[in-house]
Amino acid sequence: MTLSSAVELVNAPLLYKGKVRELYDIGEHYLIVVTDRISAFDYVLEPAVPEKGNVLNRLSAFWFEQTKGWMENHVVHTDVELLGDVVKNKEQLKDRIMVTRKAERIDIECVVRGYITGGGWRQYEASGTVNGIQLPQGLRKNSKLEQPIFTPAAKNDVGHDEDISMAQMEEMVGKELAQELEAKSLELYAYARDYCEKRGIILADCKFEFGMVDGKVILIDEIFTPDASRFWAKENYALDVEIDSMDKEPVRTYLSTTDWDKNSQPDPLPQQVVEATSARYTDIMNRLI
Repeated sequence: MTLSSAVELVNAPLLYKGKVRELYDIGEHYLIVVTDRISAFDYVLEPAVPEKGNVLNRLSAFWFEQTKGWMENHVVHTDVELLGDVVKNKEQLKDRIMVTRKAERIDIECVVRGYITGGGWRQYEASGTVNGIQLPQGLRKNSKLEQPIFTPAAKNDVGHDEDISMAQMEEMVGKELAQELEAKSLELYAYARDYCEKRGIILADCKFEFGMVDGKVILIDEIFTPDASRFWAKENYALDVEIDSMDKEPVRTYLSTTDWDKNSQPDPLPQQVVEATSARYTDIMNRLI
C-alpha cells in the first residue's frame, strides 16, 4: 500500500506540502505525515514508492529517541491512536505520523561532511575549498576527511539550497547562533557515524534542520534517513568512483539512462525501479534499527 497524499485522511488545515512531507495544524502542535512520494532534480516522480514513508518516519523517530537525552527535539509522539478524530484512517497512517512542537524554523540547512564526495567534491575540484573551507591538496573523490566539516546552506523552499560559508551564515543568523548550530551538527554527526560504523555502514554526510522554541534551539524535521544522509555499505567503499548509495540510487541511475531534459515532468518510473528503490529503503532501516 502506498500513500501519495494524506489530505483526504486528515481533519486539519494543511499548512505546507513538501516533496515528501505534509504539515498540518492541529492546534497546540503540528502533525507531520510522511508520504511515499519520491523526488529527483526537484520533480516529484510517479508512482510513489511503497514503504518509503514508513521507513523515513520510523528512522527519524528512532534517531530522535536515541539523541533526545542530549539534543532536544520537536517530537511530542508518533502514536496515531492518540490523534482521535484528527485522522480518518489510522491503519493507513500508522508509522507515518509525527506530532511535534511548533518550532520557528531556522532557515539554514546544517550539512556535515565526513567524506569529500557529491557537491562537496565538485567544489573541491574547482577551488580546493568547500563552502570557503580550505582543504588539503591531493584529496581524491570519496576520501575520508581528517575531521568532519560543517558546510551550511541557505534554505530555499523552491529550487536548490544555496551553499554558504560560515561567515555568511553568521551574517544571516548571528555569530552565537551560527556557532551553536555548527557544534550541535558536528556532535550529531559523530554520534551517528560511530553507530553506523558498528553496523557496516559509512555515514558520508548528512543534513539537519533546527528551530526555535521558547528561545531554545531544538532539532526538527528528519534526521539520519536515506533522504537526509548519504549512507554507503562499507563493502562498497572505494576512491575515485561513484559509490552506490543506500537510498534512491536506482531512480537516479534509471533517469540517467533516459533522455529526460530535467525541465519537465518525467514519464512514470518502471515497476522494477520502484521495487528496487523500495527495497533500498527497507534494507537501510533493517540494518540500522
